[in-house]
Amino acid sequence: MAAGRPTVLVVTRLDDATADEVITELNRRRVPVVRLDPGGFPATVTAAAVFDSLGPGGTLTTETRTLDLDSVRSVYWRRPTPYTADLAMNQQTARWAVEEARYGLGGVLAALPGAHYLNHPWRNRDADYKPAQLARAARCGLTVPPTLITNDPGRARAFAAEHGPVLYKPLRESDYADVEGRSLTVWIDDVTPDQIDDRIRHTAHLFQQRVTKTADIRLTAVGEHLFAVRIDGSPGVDWRRHYDRLTYTPIPVPPEIAKGVRIYLDAFGLVFGAFDFGLDPDGLWHWYECNPNGQWAWFPDHITAPITAALADQLQHGGHA
Repeated sequence: MAAGRPTVLVVTRLDDATADEVITELNRRRVPVVRLDPGGFPATVTAAAVFDSLGPGGTLTTETRTLDLDSVRSVYWRRPTPYTADLAMNQQTARWAVEEARYGLGGVLAALPGAHYLNHPWRNRDADYKPAQLARAARCGLTVPPTLITNDPGRARAFAAEHGPVLYKPLRESDYADVEGRSLTVWIDDVTPDQIDDRIRHTAHLFQQRVTKTADIRLTAVGEHLFAVRIDGSPGVDWRRHYDRLTYTPIPVPPEIAKGVRIYLDAFGLVFGAFDFGLDPDGLWHWYECNPNGQWAWFPDHITAPITAALADQLQHGGHA
C-alpha cells in the first residue's frame, strides 16, 4: 500500500532496464515507488479516479500495490506498453475500448495534481516529431545539417545529388517486424541518387546530409545537469549497430551548446532529453536529434551513475533538486 506518503510513480513496461536503474536508486534512498504499466489496464490495473471541486483524487490498484492519486510527488514516464482490449471483443468494440482506456486512464495519469513529470507524456509526444525538432533546434542556435522530408523521388534524388553524401533516417523508431513476428530495426544508412525510386511515394522519408565527423556525442540532459559522452569506434554511420566496438569518454559541454540545449528543452517543456550530435574535425557539434525519452543505461557504470542520481534527485524532490 502506498497511501499518504509522497510517492514516485514510474509508468513503464516490466522489461525496462533503464527504469530499473532509477527504481533501484530510489529504493536505496527509501523513497516510496509504485511501478505501473497502463498497458495492463483493465486486466491487472483498476482505476477509481474521483474529480470534484477539490480536485482529482482516488486510487490506482495493480496486482501488488494501491496508490492514492493525491500522494504522487513525481511521475517518471518511460515506455509503457500500448493499451489493449479483451480478445473476445470484435474489432470495432476493441478499438473503442482501447481509445476509452487511453483517454480515461491515460488522461488521469497526465493530470495528477502538483506532480512533477519527467517528462509529461504530452510533452514527450510533441517533442517526438522530427520536423518540430529540426525547426526548433535551428531556432535555438544549434547547427543542423541540411535535411529534406519528402515523398517526391525527384526531389529526393536532386537533394542527394546536391548535398551528398546523404543519409536516410527513419522519422520515428516505430515497432516493425517481419512476417514471422521478429523485431526489425530501420537503421540510419547512406543513400545515393540511383537508389531512390518511386517507392518513395508511399510515405514520408527523411534525407540528411552526412556530417564529416570524427566522433559521435550523446548528451543526456536532466534538469540543469548536462552529461556529454564522446563515442568513438563506430565503423559505420549508425553507431547503434556496433556497441561492441565503441568507447565512451565523458567530455565538457561547450557553453554555446549548453545554452542551445536548455533553450530547446524549455521550448518543449522537457525536463529530460537525450541529444545526439556529430563532432567534425574542427570541433563543431552538429545537431542530429533529441529523443525526449532516450536510453542511457547501456553506458559503463561510471557514466550511468551520475545520470541515475540526477534522475532520482528530480523524482525524489519533485523537481526542486
